[in-house]
Amino acid sequence: MRWILTFIAGFLAVLCFHQPALGLLHSAGVVPFAPFSLAPTRPLGVPSVVSGAFFGGLWALALVLFLDRVGRSWVWLKAALFGGIALTVVALLIVFPLKGIGFDVDKLPGRFMIGFILNACWGVGTLVFLRVFGR
Repeated sequence: MRWILTFIAGFLAVLCFHQPALGLLHSAGVVPFAPFSLAPTRPLGVPSVVSGAFFGGLWALALVLFLDRVGRSWVWLKAALFGGIALTVVALLIVFPLKGIGFDVDKLPGRFMIGFILNACWGVGTLVFLRVFGR
């Protein structure tokens, strides 16, 4: 049951923390794409936001394993840093190239900062839901 709730926490964190943060960045003109995209993803044609939430659930499992290993002191900071760094690095180095988004060194710092903000929000949001679920 622990792992199911962890997955749900990460899934919901995308919808309730990551995507609203993306909406704020979009409304401020920082990013050109809007949150809660229903555009189909390849290869299954699942809406982008659902795909992101699914992977948010999977990453939540890794987050909990990480927190179990490094301890629970400063847990909020650790969750934010895990999301901000691990998820962003994987997105920039693996996901973006798989999606055909070029690795432009000039854009890397900006993309990293945007990813860090969004994914740190996800990490904190995942902890919020874990706490709500009684973890």
